[in-house]
Amino acid sequence: MKKLMEEFKAFIAKGNIIDMAIGVIIGGAFSGLVTSLLDNIISPILGFFSYGGINGFSITLFKAELRIGAFIMDVVNFLIMAAVVFLIMKAVTTFLSKMKQQQEEAPAAPPKPTKEEELLTEIRDLLKAQASGNTANNKTE
Repeated sequence: MKKLMEEFKAFIAKGNIIDMAIGVIIGGAFSGLVTSLLDNIISPILGFFSYGGINGFSITLFKAELRIGAFIMDVVNFLIMAAVVFLIMKAVTTFLSKMKQQQEEAPAAPPKPTKEEELLTEIRDLLKAQASGNTANNKTE
C-alpha cells in the first residue's frame, strides 16, 4: 500500500494530472460550443424540412417514443467533435515532425575548446612556425 501511495505521489508530481484537468475543462467548454452550434444553427437548418425542427422529429411505436431527430443531432455532434480532435492531432503531429526534422538537419555545434586545448593549439602553431622557419633558413644556406 505504501508503494502504491509513493507511485501515486510521483504521478501527481509529474504534472500529468494538471494537463489532464486542463484537457477536460477545455473539452467541456468545446462540447458546449458544439452543442450550441448544433442547437442554434445546424438543427434549425436541418429542421427546416420538418415540423418542430429535427430535434422534435420522433416516431411513436406502440407506447414507446423513438426520438430519431435527437439521435441524429447527437451523431452530428459526435462527428463534429471527432473531426476537430482529428484536426488538432494532425496539427500537433505535423508540428512535432517538423521540429524533429529541423533538429536532424541542423548539425550540433562543436563544443568550445577548453583553455588547455587553446593553449596547446597555440604551442603547436608556434612550433610549426619555428620548424618551417628553420627549414627555410636551412634551404637558403
